Amino acid sequence: MPFFNPAEDPGPDFAALAKLQGLVPVPPSAAVDERLQITHATTVVAIRYADGVVMAGDRRATSGHIISHRAIEKVFPADRHSGVAIAGAAGPAMEMVKLFQLQLEHYEKVEGSQLSLEGKANQLGQMVRNNLPAAMQGLAVVPIFAGFDTRRSMGRLFQYDITGGRYEESNFATSGSGGSLAGSVVKMRFHEGLTRDDAVDLAITALFEAADEDSATGGPDMVRGIYPVIATITSNGFERVADTEIAQRFVGLLDALSSRDGGGRLPETSTETAGGAR
Repeated sequence: MPFFNPAEDPGPDFAALAKLQGLVPVPPSAAVDERLQITHATTVVAIRYADGVVMAGDRRATSGHIISHRAIEKVFPADRHSGVAIAGAAGPAMEMVKLFQLQLEHYEKVEGSQLSLEGKANQLGQMVRNNLPAAMQGLAVVPIFAGFDTRRSMGRLFQYDITGGRYEESNFATSGSGGSLAGSVVKMRFHEGLTRDDAVDLAITALFEAADEDSATGGPDMVRGIYPVIATITSNGFERVADTEIAQRFVGLLDALSSRDGGGRLPETSTETAGGAR
């Protein structure tokens, strides 16, 4: 157990504790060699609905023009009532998530209570900002943070830029190479009062359409049984949606798409997805 003098005591700040112990890696001083194929995680999306938030991420990771991983996971619990979805350089992103999880656990053990959702969002923003030297050398991390605010009894979403700028979104957030494509789908179909099923279907549709246009975004792989990672965050906590349910919803989506006339509109609700296009 390390001891510190009062001027250096990091208190509940785990990142400061890790830095004092020399556990924070020093960013490289030179630019990353372009010949190195850095693995990148791609498209993630978060959608607010009546009872909380849905977070979803495809499973593909790329190194340049090569598919380096087909089953990478990009959606993680941060603590009981919040989650992180990663996009950007996969290695630094996963390390950031692990450090963030430890930071929140450390704070709760020291203070005896959870950090507020806004405080968690600020903490993650600080970590993204600390990654800026690496981001300027090609190792950018651009996550989405979402959770259920137990003080306000509502789901909340936060986006970031590579400088650590934090921006709260009211309805949905996207990140990654297919983020703008997924965001366009969600924007056209989002409405207040979405149910859990509608929000899950909307996330699935958004990722499917992004994968159709963006080569770095992976669609459902029914041969290998690989589907997007989807999770809900409500007052009951972070809960991952079962792959069997996601597979069934993709089958419903594909049936609806195959039955539409001449490339018409996409299904908008879970009822329509299950029953085919109207």
